[in-house]
Amino acid sequence: MRHRYSVWLGALALALGLAGCSSNSNQPADTGSANPGSASSSSAPAKPAPPPPIVVPAGTELTVRLETALGSRISNEGDPFEATVSEPVMAGGRVAIPKGASASGVVTQAHAAGHFKGGASLNLILKSVTINGTPYAVQSSSITKATKGKGKRSAAFIGGGAAGGALLGGLLGGGKGAAIGAAAGAGAGTAGAGLTGNRDIVLPVETLLSFKLTSELSIKQ
Repeated sequence: MRHRYSVWLGALALALGLAGCSSNSNQPADTGSANPGSASSSSAPAKPAPPPPIVVPAGTELTVRLETALGSRISNEGDPFEATVSEPVMAGGRVAIPKGASASGVVTQAHAAGHFKGGASLNLILKSVTINGTPYAVQSSSITKATKGKGKRSAAFIGGGAAGGALLGGLLGGGKGAAIGAAAGAGAGTAGAGLTGNRDIVLPVETLLSFKLTSELSIKQ
């Protein structure tokens, strides 16, 4: 009887031991050991914030050297032009726009000088500048070149040519000669006025132009 009781206790202890092992095997694995990279990823150093941009304030002067010839007669409204920055632009103690940076603009007005009256005019604005391969749109003041019309001076010169021709014609052949001479003299006066009056505006390659920024320019570092 005592032997049977001992066997029964041993069997019960064995059953309890097996049940404990089964419960331990069913527990979820430790997340820390299953995903060792999670701890390292959470402790990885954060990337440093990018440096703040360089801000070129409004009113800054930007001088460029033309790479495109422009003129009141050879240019048209809407024509683009190319240039390079001739002097570095500083902001905050640093070079914001380096010398030699590419720049571009547009002709906003181009009027050739009139034959008898009306002056020439040429109007330009800067549109963009490229820094380290990145183009930046800019807003700038306009540059206007203009000449005054010939007006009364031209009319007087033309009239003088006609009078001189009439005098010459009268000396050569009397009344009819005077009429012919007047016509010839008027033609000579017109040609003279075209040659001696105010000329059209011409801006050749290498011309320096200074624009002023009308709004600030933010440049990434």
